[in-house]
Amino acid sequence: GTTPVNIRGEPILSRTGGWVAAFFIFGNEMAERMAYFGLSVNMVIFMFKVMHRPFTSSANAVNNFLGISQASSVLGGFLADAYLGRYWTIAIFTTMYLLGLIALTVSASVPALVPTQEGCDKLAMLLGACAPAAPWQMAYLQTALYVTAFGAAGIRPCVSSFGADQFDERSAGYKRRLDRFFNLFYLAVTLGAIAAFTAVVYIQMQHGWAAAFGTLALAMGASNALFFVGTPLYRHRLPGGSPLTRVAQVLVAAFRKRNAAFDSGDFVGLYEVAGAKSAIRGSAKIDHTDDFRWLDKAALQLEGAGGEENPWRLCTVTQVEEVKILLRLLPVPACTVMLSVVLTEFLTLSVQQAYTLNTRVAALHLPVTCMPVFPCLAIFLILALYYQTFAPLARRLTGHPHGASQLQRVGLGLFFSILSVAWAGLFERYRRGYAVRHGYLALFLTPMPDLSAYWLLIQYCLIGVAEVFCLVALLEFLYQEAPDAMRSVGSAYAAVAGGLGCFVASAINTAVDAATRNDAEGRPSWLAQNINVGRFDYLYWLLAVLSTINLLVFVYFAKRYKYR
Repeated sequence: GTTPVNIRGEPILSRTGGWVAAFFIFGNEMAERMAYFGLSVNMVIFMFKVMHRPFTSSANAVNNFLGISQASSVLGGFLADAYLGRYWTIAIFTTMYLLGLIALTVSASVPALVPTQEGCDKLAMLLGACAPAAPWQMAYLQTALYVTAFGAAGIRPCVSSFGADQFDERSAGYKRRLDRFFNLFYLAVTLGAIAAFTAVVYIQMQHGWAAAFGTLALAMGASNALFFVGTPLYRHRLPGGSPLTRVAQVLVAAFRKRNAAFDSGDFVGLYEVAGAKSAIRGSAKIDHTDDFRWLDKAALQLEGAGGEENPWRLCTVTQVEEVKILLRLLPVPACTVMLSVVLTEFLTLSVQQAYTLNTRVAALHLPVTCMPVFPCLAIFLILALYYQTFAPLARRLTGHPHGASQLQRVGLGLFFSILSVAWAGLFERYRRGYAVRHGYLALFLTPMPDLSAYWLLIQYCLIGVAEVFCLVALLEFLYQEAPDAMRSVGSAYAAVAGGLGCFVASAINTAVDAATRNDAEGRPSWLAQNINVGRFDYLYWLLAVLSTINLLVFVYFAKRYKYR
C-alpha cells in the first residue's frame, strides 16, 4: 500500500521522482509564496490608500486573509489524504489561486470597482475624509481575496509533502536527502518572498496596483504551467480514504467499550488484520505503543463480541496508532503559534516603525514596504551556508548526524524569536524617546533624518534565524513523524499553526487596544495610529514574555516526545 505509483496508478518507473521532479515542485511553491507575501505587504496599503479603509481595519482584514489561508489548510490536507491525492489537490487549488489573483488584478484595473480618488490627498486620507468604498466594491474585493486564500489553503499542506514523496524512503541516504530537500524547499519559499518584497513593490511604485497584482497572476500562471509539465516525472502516493472518518471510528469504538477491562476474562487481544499489509491503503502497519491506553479499547477484541466487519465497533491497531500519533504531534506545532504571532506583528508594526526612520543609505533610498525583505535575505544566507557552517559545528557539539534533532532546531528557533522581539522592544523605546526629544511627536509619517531604519535589521535578522531553525525543522518533523496515509494532514498542522498565529495576533491587538485606551482620561492606546504617541515597545515586551512562557512549555513536551 505504500509503494509509489505514477499518475495512472501504475507501479513507478525507475526514472521518476528524485531531484528533477522536486525542482518542478519548487517552482510552484516559489510563485505561491511570491503571491502570498506580495498580497500581505501590498493589500494593507491598497485597502488604506485606494479603498479608503482605516489602517487598523485594513491590517485586521489582511491578518484575517492570512489566517484563513493557513488555518483552512487542513481542508487541502484532508482532500489530498482522503480522496484526491496530493497531485490533483495541488492542480485544483493552484488553478483557484490563479483565478483569485486575476480577479484582484481586475479590481485594481477597473475604476468602477474602487471608490473615487478625487480630493483624496494625504491629509484627507489621514482624517478619514476620502470617499468610502461602496459595500458591493468591498464585497467584490473580499470575494477575490478569499478565493485566493482558499487556493493557497489547498496548496500549502500538499506541496512540501508531494515534493518529499519524490524520494524513495527505502534507499540509502534517504534521511540526508530529505533534510536537504526541506532546506531547499524553504529556500524556494524565501526566494518567492524576496521577489514579493522587491520586484513586486518596485512594479507597484512605478506602474501601479494593476501591474503589481497582474505580475503575481503571471508568476502563478507560469508556475502552474511548469508544475503540469513535470507530470510524467512525479511519484504519487495512493490516498488512504478519509482520515477524519478513521479518527472518528477510533473515538466511537473506544467510547463504546469504555467500561471494558484489559484484564477481563473475555479479553482476546488487540485486533489487527493478518498478513504483512495494513488494512489502510497507503499505510504500512504501525506497531502498538503504550501511550493513550484508553484509545486501545477501540482495538479491544472480546470473546463472542463479534463486530470484526464494523469499524465503528472494532478498529485495527494501526488505525488506533494513527490517532495516537496525531495526538502526540499536536503540542509541537501548537508551540509554534507564538512564533507566527511575532512574525505577523512584525509584518505590520515594523513597517509603521520604518515610516518614521531614514531608509536612505548613501544614494540608495529603499521604500518602506521593502523592509520585510531583510529577514528573507537573512534566511537565504543562513540556508545557503547551513551545511558549511552550522551543521558541522553543531555535529561536533551534539554528535547528531544532522547537527541537531528536529525538535532541538524548533526550540532553537523559538529562542531566537524571543531575542528578536526583545530587541524590537528595546529599539522601539529608544526610537520613541528620540521622536519625543526632537519634536517629532505629532509627525508620525515624517522620517527622522538622523535615525536610520537599518537598526531594524537586527530584529529582522534574528527573526529570520528563528524561521530557518523552527519552520524548516517543523515541516521535516511533521512529514517524517505523521502516519503514512496522513502526511498531508500532518503538514497541515504547520499551516494551521501559522493561521492561528494571525488570528491570535489580531486578538492580542484588539485586547491591548481595548485595555490601554481611555478616551475619557485622554490616554492613548499602545497601538495608537500615531506610533510616537503609542507604546509599541510595551507590546513587544508583552510578546517577549508570552514567547518565553511558550518556549518553556515546548521544552516540557519536547523532552517527553519519542520519535517513531
